[in-house]
Amino acid sequence: VNVLLWWEPFGRPRRMADCRRRYNITGCRLSADRSRYGEAQAVLFHHRDLALHGAEGLPRGPPPRPPRQLWVWMNFESPSHSPGLRGLAGLFNWTMSYRRDSDVFVPYGYLYAPPAPRPFVLPRKTRLVAWVISNWNEEHARVRYYRQLKEHLAIDVYGARGLALAEGGVVETVSAYKFYLAFENSQHTDYITEKLWRNAFAASAVPVVLGPRRANYERFIPPDSFIHVDDFPSPRLLATYLKFLDKNKPNYRRYFAWRKKYEVHVTSFWDEHFCKVCEAVRAAGNQIKTVRNLASWFES
Repeated sequence: VNVLLWWEPFGRPRRMADCRRRYNITGCRLSADRSRYGEAQAVLFHHRDLALHGAEGLPRGPPPRPPRQLWVWMNFESPSHSPGLRGLAGLFNWTMSYRRDSDVFVPYGYLYAPPAPRPFVLPRKTRLVAWVISNWNEEHARVRYYRQLKEHLAIDVYGARGLALAEGGVVETVSAYKFYLAFENSQHTDYITEKLWRNAFAASAVPVVLGPRRANYERFIPPDSFIHVDDFPSPRLLATYLKFLDKNKPNYRRYFAWRKKYEVHVTSFWDEHFCKVCEAVRAAGNQIKTVRNLASWFES
C-alpha cells in the first residue's frame, strides 16, 4: 500500500516509520514525495497544515485525482482548536482522529490485557497533586477550575506558568505525586489526550479529569481508575476527598486495582498514525465513500 503525506505534520520532516518492524503491519510504503501522487492509494492531509495553507494547497492535478485514491483527513486537535472546517465538505473519503467513530480511529492511548500480567509496583509517593500546562488561557474551563481548587489544596504547577520539569520529563516528575490534574484544554466527545494516558497513567498517578463527561471516559477506562471533577458539587469538596485519600492508603490503592489486568499503551506520534492508515487501506479493499459534511460530524 502506498500512502502519501501531502504535508508532514507542522512542517517538520521526519524519517518514515518501518511499519513492519514497529507495528507488525506489512506491505506499507510511506512517503512525503509529491511526485508519487499518481501511485498513492491514500493521501493523508493533516488539518493544522491544511488550515495554514488553505484548500488551494490541496492537489490540483495534473495528473487528476486517481479514481480509487482515498483522501484521508487527519486531525488530533479538538473542534475548539480546528479552524476552517466549514469549507471542507465533500473533499475527503475518510477521517482519522481520536474520535471513536472515525474511519481510522487512533486514540491518544488505550488499555490492553497482556498475555501474562506483570506485577504492578506503585512508585513511592512523596507529593500530593501535580499539573503540567503549556498553554495557559484564563478563558479555559481548566484554568478557572484550577483557580478555585487551589484555594483548598496545594497544587504544584509545572510548565508555562510554573516549576521546571525534572531531567526525565513529565513521567518522572509526576510519578512522585499521588494525583495528577488531567485537565483537557476543551471539552469534546472522546477528546481524552496524553494528559490522561501518559502524564497520569504512565506516571502511576491517579488522574483527576476535566474533559468530556464521566460516561465518555468509561468507554475507554475502568470507572475506578480516575476521579472526575463532575463527581463533586464543588472544587472544595473535591479537595476534601483528595485529602481524605492522601491519609487513607487502602482507599487510595483501590484506584490501581485495574493494573492487575491491564497495561497502558501511549500512542506514538506520528508513526503509529501513518502505519494505521496503511493497515486500514488494505483492510477496506475497494470500498469508497465521501465525507459529506466534515464540520457537522466533527463538531457534534
